[in-house]
Amino acid sequence: MMRDWNATRGYSACPKTIFFDYVMMFLFSEEYGVLAFSEDNVESKIDMLHHRASVMAASNQSLLWGTYRPNLYFGTKPRLPESLLTGLMWFGIENISDFKHIRHSCDQRDELDEYSFKKHDGRNFAIQTITDSKNNVKLKTELLKIPGGNHGGEWAIRISGNPINDKVPSRISILYYFGLEGDGSIELVNSLNKMGLDSPVELKGETPELGKFSIKILNDLNNKVPTNIPPGVPASTNLSKIQYWGLLVPEKDVWRAKELLQGHLFIKYEKTRDKSQKGHIPPPPYLFSLDNEVRKDSNFFIFQNMVEGPFQFDIFFQSESTPVHLDVESFTSGLESSSQEFDLRFEKTFGLSAKGFGDKQIYFAQTSLSNLIGGIGYFYGSSIVDRSFTESDEDDVEFWLKYRQVDPELTLPSALFTATPSRPFFPRGFYWDEGFHQLLIGIWDNDLSLEIIKHWVSLIDDDGWVAREQILGEEARSKVPVEFQTQYPYYANPPTLLFAIKAFIDRVDDVENKLNLGADDVIGQHIFNEHITSTTDPAIISSRYILDKELAKNYLSEIYPKLKLNYKWFRRTQSGEIKEWGRKAKSREAYRWRGRTPGHTITSGLDDYPRPTPPHPAELHVDLMCWVGFMARTLKDLAERLGEEDDAEDFGEEYKNIVANLNDLHWSEEHDAFCDLSVDEDEESVFVCHKGYLSLFPMMLELLPNDSPKLGAILDMIHNPKELWSRYGLRSLSKSNKFFHTGEDYWKGNIWININYLVLSSIYKNYAIVEGPYKEKAKTIYDELRNNIIKNVYKEFERTGYVWEQYSESTGVGLRR
Repeated sequence: MMRDWNATRGYSACPKTIFFDYVMMFLFSEEYGVLAFSEDNVESKIDMLHHRASVMAASNQSLLWGTYRPNLYFGTKPRLPESLLTGLMWFGIENISDFKHIRHSCDQRDELDEYSFKKHDGRNFAIQTITDSKNNVKLKTELLKIPGGNHGGEWAIRISGNPINDKVPSRISILYYFGLEGDGSIELVNSLNKMGLDSPVELKGETPELGKFSIKILNDLNNKVPTNIPPGVPASTNLSKIQYWGLLVPEKDVWRAKELLQGHLFIKYEKTRDKSQKGHIPPPPYLFSLDNEVRKDSNFFIFQNMVEGPFQFDIFFQSESTPVHLDVESFTSGLESSSQEFDLRFEKTFGLSAKGFGDKQIYFAQTSLSNLIGGIGYFYGSSIVDRSFTESDEDDVEFWLKYRQVDPELTLPSALFTATPSRPFFPRGFYWDEGFHQLLIGIWDNDLSLEIIKHWVSLIDDDGWVAREQILGEEARSKVPVEFQTQYPYYANPPTLLFAIKAFIDRVDDVENKLNLGADDVIGQHIFNEHITSTTDPAIISSRYILDKELAKNYLSEIYPKLKLNYKWFRRTQSGEIKEWGRKAKSREAYRWRGRTPGHTITSGLDDYPRPTPPHPAELHVDLMCWVGFMARTLKDLAERLGEEDDAEDFGEEYKNIVANLNDLHWSEEHDAFCDLSVDEDEESVFVCHKGYLSLFPMMLELLPNDSPKLGAILDMIHNPKELWSRYGLRSLSKSNKFFHTGEDYWKGNIWININYLVLSSIYKNYAIVEGPYKEKAKTIYDELRNNIIKNVYKEFERTGYVWEQYSESTGVGLRR
């Protein structure tokens, strides 16, 4: 959507992205809520404060640890700026060259068949499968967390593998590492042995935030060592033992685990080759085993198993403050029960079985949700920002050609807890993506979603700006070409977080309405106290802010000032001109995206969608006008809820003016569509009309009344096969447009699920179930479009195992161009 460097520079595609998998889940879903709770006497209010504190503490603790390194095939870290990082690596040991292909971070060049979370609840439980045909192994990663103590409880990981083809050898080196950033210590407990360590292996450590902890690695007794060792070859190590390597690395380089390992193995290979007689290099299991040494003050440890055929090993992180620890038996039973609980909760939340969906479709939906949640990460570090430019630098004609002295600077470090669009290509936060992510996450785990939203809102600076792409720290920057790392504080991005905030408010209201109606399918006050003491109950931990109306109000009050500041920044920095170019309108409301270049409006999220060419400071953009109107209306509702009457009045007036100017400025009678504006060679204002997604924004963002004749024209355009309608979803650009499928062909014809979702959502809520002249047509479009999208996305999931960023409008095939 806004990944300019991928779209414009021809970087390789990401066919296995999980970018918009959540949208299909949202199409299946219904509103989810549990009941609010109130007190009417002093004693009960004191109890209420105690309950709030205990539950909020438990909720925060349950989110301390997680699979918060989405750029890796598997890894864990706590939500702490500098702490303990862990990660999985593996490579084949069939041939000497295999060590050059270490699997660690998600990378299409590894050519894995799939890596996909099958179940992930976002807090305590996750299952992922990884299929690697090149090494003839299917891996499974399983995570289980248990609460307790004062440091986020403890967790266990099970890594297992099986041959894909039993008739072909499956020999791999599988490694797991632990690296400590920041203050603290970690050390190996076992006595050192150059032949390796017996299972279990134990590390002990301590940090200010995690307290004292231990880590234990236990191999399964049935693991087998590789058999590709010729008779008579001297054993340089005992392959039935765990190999190890400990070293001191700069704390900012702990994430470079693959580079550290590969460098170590290459040096060992070079030394061995130089010492060995020609043709007598040891076989790969010996050649690429670790050195079995620990250097002084090590803060980084790698442990290695050389295995053949089925294998399994467990890792236990145990906090000294936790009174009860997991063992192999309780871990195994806990995984089984958690898997069953996930299924029950999934059905209770989304009701797919009750709606008639089959097991395969439910598997598809669970996988989509789980991959979205498995893409959540915690990032900490500096960003690169160039504040030497302002929006006024784009007020001159041919502004993009003018030389400007760049002055990028590193910001102070900041933290972000966020979902990510794609684990291999974009494992970082994107502002315009995140609002869509949180629509689904909020239904599954309301409070997890609110935590993510709060992180994003905290990044809005004192001027009201938030960077559209959050590239925090060196690890995040390692995935981005240098020329695309700098952010500019006058570049905007669609404010989609307001979708998720509005959805949260709707959940709160839905709960209150159910209470007022005496519904018996929610957690009511009469049984609230029975549940509140069980702070690990998912219904409590994930829904605290909709169980407690006062907490919900406090949350909204906390984020409101920043949202208001961001709105004012939009209106100030993205404003457009009206009178200067001879236009007439009822107010000064007009907007223009900054950051334009010939052929691109990356900041809009629509990248290469046709716009006025060449760019000109006289432009006005219809989608941006709608986004600002959407912000004004949403903030008006929020201000009214919080008792901010003066703000609500201002937002309401601005919204009214925006809607009026939208119609006066952007509607073209000639084209029967909403259009952008620019000027011709005589500097006369002209419409620039490219029918497609851009034309739909007034309807998508709910700025059109249901009796507007303009709505009729939009619905006709949508349902016309010569324009936007296809058997697989709505085309991004009209089939009759001269730019259809030209150039980069990113937003020039193919189907984007996020926009199709917005169309469906608006049509259903505002037109298909509301009396009006276009009700029947809207209902027909809604039913047909929803069916087309679900059918095609599911078909492609069955074919490929993935949900794709976009789909071919002609064949329905999943695409990532």
